[in-house]
Amino acid sequence: MLDSILLALQLLFTAKAMLFLALGVGVGLLFGVMPGLGGTTAIALLMPLTFSMDPINAMMLVGGVMGAVSAGGSVSAILINTPGTAPNAATCFDGYPLAQQGKAGLAIGAAQAASTVGGFIGLFTLIAIIPLAKQVVLLFGPPEYFMLALMGLAAIAVSTGGQFLRGLIAGAVGLMLAFVGSDAVSGDIRYTLGSDYLWDGIPLVPALTGLFAISEMIALSATGGTIAQEQVKTRVTQVMEGVWSVFRHWKVMLQGSVIGTFVGAIPGLGGTVASFLSYTAAMQISKEPETFGKGNIEGVIGPEAANNSKDGGALIPTLAFGIPGSAEMAIFLGVLVLHGIEPGPMLLIKHEGVIFSLIMALLASTFLSAVITLMVARQLALITFVDVHILVPVVISAALAGVYALRETAGDVMLAGIFGILGYIMIRFRYPRVTLVIALILGELAERSYHQSLNMGDGSAAIFFTRTTSLILFLATIGCLLLPAIQYLRNRRRAGEPAA
Repeated sequence: MLDSILLALQLLFTAKAMLFLALGVGVGLLFGVMPGLGGTTAIALLMPLTFSMDPINAMMLVGGVMGAVSAGGSVSAILINTPGTAPNAATCFDGYPLAQQGKAGLAIGAAQAASTVGGFIGLFTLIAIIPLAKQVVLLFGPPEYFMLALMGLAAIAVSTGGQFLRGLIAGAVGLMLAFVGSDAVSGDIRYTLGSDYLWDGIPLVPALTGLFAISEMIALSATGGTIAQEQVKTRVTQVMEGVWSVFRHWKVMLQGSVIGTFVGAIPGLGGTVASFLSYTAAMQISKEPETFGKGNIEGVIGPEAANNSKDGGALIPTLAFGIPGSAEMAIFLGVLVLHGIEPGPMLLIKHEGVIFSLIMALLASTFLSAVITLMVARQLALITFVDVHILVPVVISAALAGVYALRETAGDVMLAGIFGILGYIMIRFRYPRVTLVIALILGELAERSYHQSLNMGDGSAAIFFTRTTSLILFLATIGCLLLPAIQYLRNRRRAGEPAA
């Protein structure tokens, strides 16, 4: 592993890698500061552009985006009370009151320092866990792969809050789309509606670009106006004092980082849960809990530390098992697939160099984005006053141009448009898109593993229950599906109602 880390560091400091890293950081900051866009849209937009890149450079670009998004999101949360990304929402509680008191620089400095330290803690935790994860994945064969795919879908569906049924429906739609094209086992063509274009299945890049980038633009155009309604007038001063405050409140920073890493590692919870849990925990250990919501710097440090550390945690199930815990990680798996790297347990073993290149890019971008943000915070916030009717055509045009450039076929452009409409409908009716994406990505692996397992068991499904790891994953899947019913019965009992 040490050799892979040293090689990744050596590749990081090449001119081309640094160029792509800087580009990713710039895009990440811009998309992070714009509410409604975020890292998912940015990566989906850039994904077609990575096709002609070396996988290492692609990781630099994607890592730059992922590491910088939360830094940009904290700026708009603090200055205009509008979180750039959902996890930055907790930062508004105390960040914006500080800005109103003329201490915007203090809040921004604290947010960037906490994000940087939290990001480093999360990623170093990931590096420490990788050797153990590599030993675990050797226990996996086709039956375990199949059960793992089912458990991933169940876990994501359950974790979509009050949208459990919607999550299952979205996952079922994703599985149906994954079966379009040639059968992975027999080679038969199926569900193509007579179109030669679909013989190889649903192309992932146009589908993801439409489902996230284009659908978000449609949603923005429907609202109209500008994203932010209040002009930025606050001076950005006391930045270094904010940076040092993170180390004065190191317990809050460390607690937030641990919460973010742990929550990020649980598929489906994500940064929003991590940041709000960290905010609550910071309030509980504070000597002045009554000042939270009125401009307490600890209310900025806690959630921002969790917000960035969650990336290291989220990469653990994503890299070790191919189960992305968020839409951003699902798009990242799409980038891997585009470069011929199949998600799943063997990813850590076959492509260790690519993975460590991503980790090094995340570490570098976390620091670089913080430095840039501290220098141009107020200018970044001004971007949110661009009229969405100017922003939307630019982003959609760039997205469709990137999709077309990938294979130079009009079918990809049409498919991106169709998935854009589908994504907007899912946004409008609150269907989680991440379950559809995960099912689309894991569907072929699940089908192939299922048939391989039956061949191993001479046509008997008993093989799924006679292997220890497969049986444990099956029981975990059942547990995930029963969890909403258990929570419902518990809530009814607490309310004093008889469970019918």
